Amino acid sequence: MFFTYQETHENQALLSVSRQQQTVSQSDFLEGSGLFTGEKCFLRLCPAPVNTGVLFKRIDLPKNKYIPATLDFVQATPRCTLLGDHEVRVQTVEHLLAALKAYEIDNVIVEISGSEIPILDGSSMLFVDLIEKCGVVEQDLPLHAKTLEQPVYFSQGDIHLIAIPSDEYRISYTLHYPNSSLLRAQFYSTVINPETFKREIAPCRTFALYEEIAPLVEKGLIKGGGLENALIIKDGAILNPEGARFPEEMARHKVLDLVGDLSLMGISFTAHIIAIRSGHASNVQFARKLLNQITMES
Repeated sequence: MFFTYQETHENQALLSVSRQQQTVSQSDFLEGSGLFTGEKCFLRLCPAPVNTGVLFKRIDLPKNKYIPATLDFVQATPRCTLLGDHEVRVQTVEHLLAALKAYEIDNVIVEISGSEIPILDGSSMLFVDLIEKCGVVEQDLPLHAKTLEQPVYFSQGDIHLIAIPSDEYRISYTLHYPNSSLLRAQFYSTVINPETFKREIAPCRTFALYEEIAPLVEKGLIKGGGLENALIIKDGAILNPEGARFPEEMARHKVLDLVGDLSLMGISFTAHIIAIRSGHASNVQFARKLLNQITMES
């Protein structure tokens, strides 16, 4: 796969485009269980003032601790993205963050009653439903988004991520599991906006190879997972009776994860992101590199 880039603005790395900041119109909630903890969790989206960003609020703790959804608060990226500090943490944030980013929710307080965002059906669809129930409203302050003008590259072994200039926010993902006939080659590319996200990306569930996930379940490390919230693949076949929602559902879900992880940059930007075999850890490393360039050149 080859990509070319023709530089057109030698002395200007970033161009600014604007829209109004946005938050949810009203509060609403959902409930579910955590994938890893299995614990029941209450989650509510609440309107927030301009320049708040996305804040997680642990309402189960005495001090109602806030955790910003930014790269500075990423603690770990095992099989999910985990945010926190030395006092408190919130894990499995990526599916919710992807929906918030796609719907251009810049400011929101996410109240939660536990340490893990509910896994629900393993996709972002119920988070999309929640956002639409809340409604989206413009605020009084403009948001100055950035249009990338210089490519950014990240490679680590057979994992590659590239950001190239574009006047839209597009993600192209190549999934490649050489030892799985079902996952040997999947590709998906789409522009990210509320309409395409809801139609093409939000319904796509997390997935796992049976041989990778079974030992974790046996050790009690995944207490809330099952066929109701993940695609499980064994011997080249999907174990879920209903099968896949799309032929390339797994690659589409990787797009979902990438939208959520890149939202931790805490800015709005346009670029074409091309990813090959990336996961949460490499997504976050790439996000840091991309944000560093934007900060340096803007």
